[in-house]
Amino acid sequence: MDIHEYQAKALLSTFGVPIPRGGLAYSPEQAAYRAREIGGDSWVVKAQIHSGARGKAGGIRFCQDENEVWDAADALLGKRLVTQQTEPGGKVVYRLYVEAVTKVAREFYLGFVLDRQTERVMVVASKAGGMEIEEISRERPETIVRVSVEPAVGMQAFEAREIAFALGLEAGLVAQAVETILGCYRAFRDLDATMVEINPLAVTAEAGLIALDAKMAFDDNALFRRPEVSELRDKSQEDHRETRAMDRGLSYVGLDGSIGCIINGAGLAMATMDMIKHAGGEPANFLDIGGGATPERVIKAFNLVLSDAQVQAILVNIFAGINRCDWVAQGIVQALDKVDMVVPLVVRLAGTNVDEGRRILEDSGRPIIAATTLAEAAEQAVAAWRGAQAGGNVMGMAS
Repeated sequence: MDIHEYQAKALLSTFGVPIPRGGLAYSPEQAAYRAREIGGDSWVVKAQIHSGARGKAGGIRFCQDENEVWDAADALLGKRLVTQQTEPGGKVVYRLYVEAVTKVAREFYLGFVLDRQTERVMVVASKAGGMEIEEISRERPETIVRVSVEPAVGMQAFEAREIAFALGLEAGLVAQAVETILGCYRAFRDLDATMVEINPLAVTAEAGLIALDAKMAFDDNALFRRPEVSELRDKSQEDHRETRAMDRGLSYVGLDGSIGCIINGAGLAMATMDMIKHAGGEPANFLDIGGGATPERVIKAFNLVLSDAQVQAILVNIFAGINRCDWVAQGIVQALDKVDMVVPLVVRLAGTNVDEGRRILEDSGRPIIAATTLAEAAEQAVAAWRGAQAGGNVMGMAS
């Protein structure tokens, strides 16, 4: 789960990370009021969306008076920002963050991520602040500092000092840098984050450190024990299909194709999507219904996949191990009794009680296209999709 910049800053500040003065605004009038409240003679108005590279897309405006703050807020609110990190349709701006402008002497990059290969927290820092980490890796790889944290003891002060020295910070800033780096690590650890990024971490003209921008992402599976984080979720910034799936306990990732997938097991789901592409089609989603393919769960899955208007065929691919194919088949038939199936349906069953499962589907009288292998299922799904595009009666192709 991602959160907004202002939310990340508020969380990090509780761990000792310094942030600029700022305030949230939902209207131009409120933005101008925030500027008066903050004080000073210049401000920055930032669009709050779940994406980086907002500045390049016009989502960050510098203002010299309250009228400019009002105009900037008026131009940004309701605007759809398209950045290199968003989908082609972009994200709509519903809230703004107004901050005092900070006079910057130097900028650095500081990030914390979970390195799944080493199963450790990896700290990544660079003198090239203000750039995306992908650009830094490509254009200035020699500036990147990496430190792997030993999980048994956590991050130590001497490691934070080594990072500060590697960044070339003056002696007078090292103590503040250590506090900032350790604060980010504690936030990462204590809140079950998967990513903490400050870009840029700036040295101000007054010779102090401050986090000018911040991002945080969290482990969805740990939100049940982090209510203070879970309540920061902004569904308006998420794919509505993925949001609906998460709320119903399903693992779903929306894609751009036209063949909906209902599959048990993440590995099988990935293989099925590969086979669909190999057969010439494009999957519309990744959907893992898990091991317990009950009728209720199958109904939720069908409703979710069919809620995507671009879906023109559905492939159900089940390998029953703990489950049984006859249970799954009963779930599919019961689901079809309650779901308005308007697209071709291909079903491939394998595993425990597969013969009984196939018999249940055949005796149901439903126009189900049966397949015995994964390759056949993918080919049948692509053929059904093409038939739907051509307006053919593929629903009557049951075999």
